[in-house]
Amino acid sequence: MTGNHKDKSITRRRAIAVTGGTVAAGGLAVAGYQAAFAETGTTTTQAAATASTTASESAGTCMTLMSSVTEGPYYLDGALVRKDITEGKSGVPLTLRLTVVDATDGCTPVPGAAVEIWHCDAWGYYSGYTTANPGGSAPAESEDGSTADDNTYLRGYQIANANGVVKFETIFPGWYTPRTCHIHLKVHTGGQKEDGTYEGGKVNYTGQLFFDDEIAQEIFTLEPYSKHSGSYTTLDNDMVYDGGGASSGLLTLKPVKKADPSKGYKGFLTLGIDPDAENTGAGSGGGGGEGGTPPSGAPTGAPPSDAPSASASP
Repeated sequence: MTGNHKDKSITRRRAIAVTGGTVAAGGLAVAGYQAAFAETGTTTTQAAATASTTASESAGTCMTLMSSVTEGPYYLDGALVRKDITEGKSGVPLTLRLTVVDATDGCTPVPGAAVEIWHCDAWGYYSGYTTANPGGSAPAESEDGSTADDNTYLRGYQIANANGVVKFETIFPGWYTPRTCHIHLKVHTGGQKEDGTYEGGKVNYTGQLFFDDEIAQEIFTLEPYSKHSGSYTTLDNDMVYDGGGASSGLLTLKPVKKADPSKGYKGFLTLGIDPDAENTGAGSGGGGGEGGTPPSGAPTGAPPSDAPSASASP
């Protein structure tokens, strides 16, 4: 795996190019770490005070983490509200702790915000689109041996607690040409859990989470990732990541066991949103690939009629 993929003209399973800049405070990452790993018994007032103090100590640098990244061609409605989204998919364990704060109100927590994530499996396949070629050379998705539902795996919602924190149990994503390793994300407010999923409200933020190149490429030497060969796109060559670090979605990763990456990682980030804003990421600002060109080989038409079902395990 070379990590030397500079030809961005390749459009197989192409996701969305960034159509504008992102801004966020460095202070958000600090506040996010404190809130994400706080005891669950912390009150909303205490959490708000911690976040506000950290923001003020950052000389007023708390700003809204905005995104103009569209949702991409592999989004499906109706993801389930659940903490563990793996459904038996194999890979290096990843625990995500994300903190949602209101960047327009002193970076106070946003309890009740619904964070939705979706990403590919270890070989680059998305649920709902399991026959889309991930590029390079990979086994067919059906060869992974899992009992995962082909329409729901590695997708889900979590509702933020009083500290604005959500936690997901998943696996480290694989990769597909021509993208770097990433996780898609939306933050919703104003809706509610209904029939196992999240209904109503609006989308305040649409973005992506990214991974350090060295860690990602070390992971990809392990099973089952190593069965997918080809040229991996590094962060510098990705069409979406703009080099902004945490403000652009770069996760802080901590190994569960330093000497053994197969034991997994914990990733955390703070998402500064404007609860009054709306950013669905669906179709505005350019469409599919770079320059607004639809992705070649991307799925077209309506999603599968049986995708996803709220009857799946919580």
